[in-house]
Amino acid sequence: MVKTDVIVIGAGLLGCFTARNLMRREIDVIVLEKESDVCRGISKANTGIIYSGYDSSPGSEKQKLCVQASEDFDRLCSELEVPFRRTGSLMVAYGPRADAVIKRKYDDGLRGGVKGLKLMSGSEAEAAEPALAKGITSALYSEATGTVDPWELCIAAYENARANGAKFMFGSAVRDIRREDGGFTVVTDDESYRAKAVVNSAGLSSDRIRELCEKPEVRLFPTAADYIVLDKGTGAIVSHIIMHEGEEGKGLTLVPTVDGNLLVGPTVREASEDETAAHDMRTEKEGLDQLKELCSEIIPGLDLSKQIRTFGSLRPDQFYVTEQGGSYVRDDRSIKDIRITEDDGLFSLIGVKTPGLTFADELGRAVAGKAAAHAGKTKHNADFDPHRKAITRARDLTYEERAKLTAEDPAYGEIVCACMDVTEAEVRQAVGRGARDFESVKRRTGAGMGRCQGSRCRRRITETAEEGHE
Repeated sequence: MVKTDVIVIGAGLLGCFTARNLMRREIDVIVLEKESDVCRGISKANTGIIYSGYDSSPGSEKQKLCVQASEDFDRLCSELEVPFRRTGSLMVAYGPRADAVIKRKYDDGLRGGVKGLKLMSGSEAEAAEPALAKGITSALYSEATGTVDPWELCIAAYENARANGAKFMFGSAVRDIRREDGGFTVVTDDESYRAKAVVNSAGLSSDRIRELCEKPEVRLFPTAADYIVLDKGTGAIVSHIIMHEGEEGKGLTLVPTVDGNLLVGPTVREASEDETAAHDMRTEKEGLDQLKELCSEIIPGLDLSKQIRTFGSLRPDQFYVTEQGGSYVRDDRSIKDIRITEDDGLFSLIGVKTPGLTFADELGRAVAGKAAAHAGKTKHNADFDPHRKAITRARDLTYEERAKLTAEDPAYGEIVCACMDVTEAEVRQAVGRGARDFESVKRRTGAGMGRCQGSRCRRRITETAEEGHE
């Protein structure tokens, strides 16, 4: 039996940021993650947009968190050395119904204290984004909107939490939670853990985890989405993050990423039972075809032959459930706002989706405060260091800087991934930080994310990762 103060279940964005914020106190924390690395679930698959808050209901907890987090995001990324682009966004309308939606979102944003909003005419929007199809009737500009790689942010939060003393146990799926002696016993396949408080941030499994010791109240009924990623350089076709509002409803989103790619998506469709049960983030041809058709309509000059990959995602939509005849039935009332479900020491974050990436740190700070207080561990940790040093990327350096670094470490002169210009030194540093396989190295360095999608570097990276953990 391993004893600790707080157990965090799940090492996605919310779990890692909760652990990081817990370490601001003098406290013992263990994070249990069923996968072999952080950010292997829903946290890794989304648009990567940092929202300003106008898209949330005025006065909602979601909007409050979003506004505060957006204003503070530059500082957060500076502390964690994570690339962040505050490109601004342009929501464009094509028709009177869409005009009304944009005006409502503008008003909602102003009521919620969102800064940097501006209504634009169609001609102003077309001048700002000449690659978009003509016929824009109005647009909403948001100065504060930006983009980040979700997995880089998650990995940075994990590394900082671990450096400050949080313990991460991978391959530790939770099988049972029992209330015992004023606390909790959490059981995995290999070990049992005792803690005064538990934070349940288990993503698509968060409802099931809560029901290990509580009566069902809400459950997740995920929807699925499809995305297309285009090669580096394609992001330059637009200057802002583009959100298309058509007469049929929300349409295309275009995101120029921090690495210069263009992300296209998402679609929205009901997830099948198989997808939900297996957490299977597959794509569907119908959805990808829909994205391509929208691209031809909204940004006709986009060269879709530069597509390098597609990916799917699952969104954890939550609904109230009611008991009927011994089983629990989904209620029609979906839950739109963010809430922390508190069950006398069990704090559950169920159904956190867009814009959860934006306020992962803010929400993690809130739940960390509640869990620490329940555990009786509120003393400030004077040794907490919020800064994390990122892996130095050769591709970000000048020729002179790169030459100097290579002289100090010849492995910086050995190119492993030609598509993304990733060196042997970067791969080895990723392995030293815990990467155990190709996927983990890819998320930490970008290796394998270029045009060939790892077909030329996968074997060498895999061998290096295996050697590093023998």
